[in-house]
Amino acid sequence: MQPFELPEFYVPHPARLHPHLEGARAHSTAWARRMGMLDDTRDPGTPEIWDEAELDAHDYPLLCAYTHPDCSPADLELITDWYVWVFYFDDHFLEVYKRTRDQEGARAYLDRLAAFMEPGCALEPANAAERGLADLWARTVPAMSDAWRRRFTESTDALLRESLWELSNISEARLANPIEYVEMRRRVGGAPWSADLVEVAARAEVPERVVATRPLRVLKDTFADGVHLRNDIFSYQRETETEGEINNCVLVVRHFLGVGPQQAADTVNELLTSRLKQFENTVFTELPILFAEQALDPAERAAVLAYAKGLQDWQSGGHEWHLRSSRYMNKGAAQGTGLGMAAARVPALLKAADKGYVHVPYERVGPTRWPDFALPYPARTNPHGERARRRCVTWCAEMGMFEPVARHPVPIWTADYLAGMDLALCAETIAPDVSAEALELSTQWLAWGTYADDYFPGIFGRDRDMPGARAFCARVPLFMPLDCGETPAPANPVEAGLADLWKRTAAPMSPGQREQFHHAVATMTESWLWELAGHIQRRVADPIDYLEMRRRTFGSELTMSLSRIGHGTDLPPELFAARGMRELEAAAMDYGTLTNDVFSYQKEIEFEGELCNGVLAVQEFLRCSRERATAIVADLRTARLRQFEHLAATEVPRLADALGLDDAARASLDAYLQEIRDWMTGVLKWHMGTNRYNEMVLRRRYAPSPFRIGSSGLGASASAPAPRPRAEVHRGEAGQVRAGQVRAGQVRAGQVRAVPADDLRCDRERSCDRPWPSGETPRTDLPSM
Repeated sequence: MQPFELPEFYVPHPARLHPHLEGARAHSTAWARRMGMLDDTRDPGTPEIWDEAELDAHDYPLLCAYTHPDCSPADLELITDWYVWVFYFDDHFLEVYKRTRDQEGARAYLDRLAAFMEPGCALEPANAAERGLADLWARTVPAMSDAWRRRFTESTDALLRESLWELSNISEARLANPIEYVEMRRRVGGAPWSADLVEVAARAEVPERVVATRPLRVLKDTFADGVHLRNDIFSYQRETETEGEINNCVLVVRHFLGVGPQQAADTVNELLTSRLKQFENTVFTELPILFAEQALDPAERAAVLAYAKGLQDWQSGGHEWHLRSSRYMNKGAAQGTGLGMAAARVPALLKAADKGYVHVPYERVGPTRWPDFALPYPARTNPHGERARRRCVTWCAEMGMFEPVARHPVPIWTADYLAGMDLALCAETIAPDVSAEALELSTQWLAWGTYADDYFPGIFGRDRDMPGARAFCARVPLFMPLDCGETPAPANPVEAGLADLWKRTAAPMSPGQREQFHHAVATMTESWLWELAGHIQRRVADPIDYLEMRRRTFGSELTMSLSRIGHGTDLPPELFAARGMRELEAAAMDYGTLTNDVFSYQKEIEFEGELCNGVLAVQEFLRCSRERATAIVADLRTARLRQFEHLAATEVPRLADALGLDDAARASLDAYLQEIRDWMTGVLKWHMGTNRYNEMVLRRRYAPSPFRIGSSGLGASASAPAPRPRAEVHRGEAGQVRAGQVRAGQVRAGQVRAVPADDLRCDRERSCDRPWPSGETPRTDLPSM
């Protein structure tokens, strides 16, 4: 029996069938036989994977005829051969290496297979997978550009090598967390590889200069997620009951949320719908801007649109094939097409129509009751914190941050407001070992990023001024010259602060470090355009897009690098480019961003009318209560912390061995991991000690003003509030806080404790209804960078 009923899928475009289907069927069967995929006697020792009847039942030509309905007959045959090869590889790897848990044999097999994509490979194919890849490579690559070949090599290599990630999870009986699963599934699942083949079938290469831009990246990622999530729903029974597979999103969601198979499948389908809606939103709102900004000519624009159409055809065609193939669970699924099927899709289309657009801003939510957060590691504190604290106030005044600015007639900050935030508390914890001068610099970078994060929506969000925001972001790199040369005259405190900090920070850096730091700052400020676009559309972000962009808007890369100001590293670039290190850093970043989202919820939702908050994203996606969403976000951050430690214990030593790091380099690597742990600890400790999100502070700061339209009545959703900073924390001489108030940087007894890394449990049953520690409202948020 099927473990669940297939949900109502969002399929807005009808699938179309290529007329050359029968020709592709005859060709692909003959090709598979010629490669040895149907003849186990050709390769002694290889178990039988398929026979002809099984290959016919899977009907990969039908998949390709549905997913590429407009390509030439010759291209359909070529594409079909590629899919026969990739499914054969998948089944062969399962039978030979996953079932036997042979990780060493798998690595050797994948290394040799990947060699057939190298120019001038002289190896003689020894099995069906190698023969197929060598044949297809020679038939495909010569007709494409070198840039496409590099992209396709990377996609194919990921599809092959990341099978080890799946094998490792099976061997360890380890279920991935939802964030990890979606991101890794893109690599091992093959859909980015399919997207590259869309360019072949459509005879429309994406111009190389826009491949790495956000719109094209999102089109590829949303396409990949849609393909994989749909496949996971259809393949759940086959993988869990027959193959012993645990790498399936329905299974991951089922265990993470503690729900049954039906609810898990429905939730995965909701995520699938959300990704497809994100694809559509990107096509209609981001591509036109990209075309104009990059000055694409008509032929280049046509190529991008043909590519987007090809991805859309693939989604609809892939769905239709899943309904028919014997490979998957599809009992009771509708088998027809045409008018009746279009009518059957109406409920799913209507259900998806308002997804993400129903939230009313400025909702009165009150303080968020936090789960039982505990410092993940023992906190270490820099002894120069008080000096950095005093100097930060002076520096912000020198940069003009306490003065009114154009388009904002009241100061965005006051000295008292800055003192209450106590950004030095964050700096002294994330950088406990740096010198006094470096700590001052780190604290001022935090102040600059936090001020800029308040300035940007205060100026551009209220007026929905996207052109002005783009002009602002375009000027940011001018104040970070890579040669540390002259900069323009600053037009506001953000530019003045950046020019000053860059000169002092970048001068002692190597060119490579300077370029990396430049990228971290520019990435953060550019990501604010994404937040503003959601604000203008009144759209709560898709949860996956939210998490991946939140790492940028939070300034994770920038703030994580603050502990390294003043000293370099002798670690090779290849280490940081490796998948394991990138995943480790992303897990730590998510820990920080999700921490911020819990603490900042009231400020952003009630007082700022913000839509970019992780708790809100979960709340809207699952249509659940704020309390339930908070608990899920808390569990996600704990799961990401556990993943960080898992990668530190498993992947990092493997990388060190593979790169042949000596003792000195390994010591530097250990120090780097400690810096990330300090960063996570500092993020949480600062959130627990700052006044930035104290409710009384918020009520004074966002008191009614002529610059804010109220949260009810006509026009309420069309205006963001203009902040009116007040003196919330009253300091006397030497920065002391008056009696009865919590000293900035201190946390009440019992609120903070360290826990061993191996005791990081994800308690999905945790209640969020407990009272605040010591009866306090939360005080909180890291620079929402």
